[in-house]
Amino acid sequence: MSDHQDLGALIVSRICHDLISPLSAIGNGVELLEMTTPPRPELALISESVENAIAKIRFFRFAFGAASKDQPVGRPEIVSMLDALSRSGRLRYGWEVAQDMPRDRLKLAMLLAACTEQALPQGGRIVFAGQPDALRLSAHGPKVRPKPEAWEHLRRGTVPPEPRAGEAQFAIAAAMLRLSARPLWIETGEHGIEIGF
Repeated sequence: MSDHQDLGALIVSRICHDLISPLSAIGNGVELLEMTTPPRPELALISESVENAIAKIRFFRFAFGAASKDQPVGRPEIVSMLDALSRSGRLRYGWEVAQDMPRDRLKLAMLLAACTEQALPQGGRIVFAGQPDALRLSAHGPKVRPKPEAWEHLRRGTVPPEPRAGEAQFAIAAAMLRLSARPLWIETGEHGIEIGF
């Protein structure tokens, strides 16, 4: 990747890092209130919203932040993040990889999850399986609507000249695949997507 892209990833990492602390503090404050006051729907809503925000920020940090192949991420941390994401939206995630993951491989996996999420407008389930150097993503949902142009760039490992913000994950994943010269296969059907990488 270019220096510009690496700088962008460092900025994402910094922003995510700085946002987690105040959100965690809010969550801790809500927990204290829940311990000292009767159950209230407002507190439950705040608590759920904080948990959702923290889960998304953790996901964004892995997907769009800086990543080194020499920096492992423990399986419990990955599962915890995906479980929190599963509670916060229309998608459910499964992580069936037994080993810890190099950070750069996890980054690619989360980018591909973000690509797949766009193709599941009514939600569904995304499951990762395999080994760190040979992962497989399986996604299923009531409807699968991949954007042909974005997915074609991903298949070819090409970055569009002016990628849209909503499709940044496709551009970054394509650049990573091209840089690493890693093979990628994608199969799409009416109710599912399979990706090997």
